[in-house]
Amino acid sequence: MSERRLISSGSRFEAEIGYSRAVVQGDWVFVSGTTGFDYAAMTIVGDVAGQCDQALRNIAAALAEAGTAMADVVRVNYYLPNADDFPACWPILRQWLGEIRPAATMLVSGLADPRMKIEIEVTALKR
Repeated sequence: MSERRLISSGSRFEAEIGYSRAVVQGDWVFVSGTTGFDYAAMTIVGDVAGQCDQALRNIAAALAEAGTAMADVVRVNYYLPNADDFPACWPILRQWLGEIRPAATMLVSGLADPRMKIEIEVTALKR
């Protein structure tokens, strides 16, 4: 049985709610829904494209700590309160994931904080 390892971003939300930014189980890395908060400053920009880019930076940091990278992402889920915001994210998503082209789903759903415009979760398989 492989050892389970928990990855934290340092976000207060992880301790308050009771979850990890990512969980490593064997060769798999499961990254929780990640928003555009800059966790070091606990700030968030107002536009969806900026939040999308920051969320992907947060995800890349979690993956790096887990010993993997964005190139290992096999699945991505996007959650947005407003479907009309999604096209503004496409150039950023293409920049981060265009070569990787993971399986993807976009869902419209409410998010925990009204400032949040996108939440992204990924699954990666270490090569």
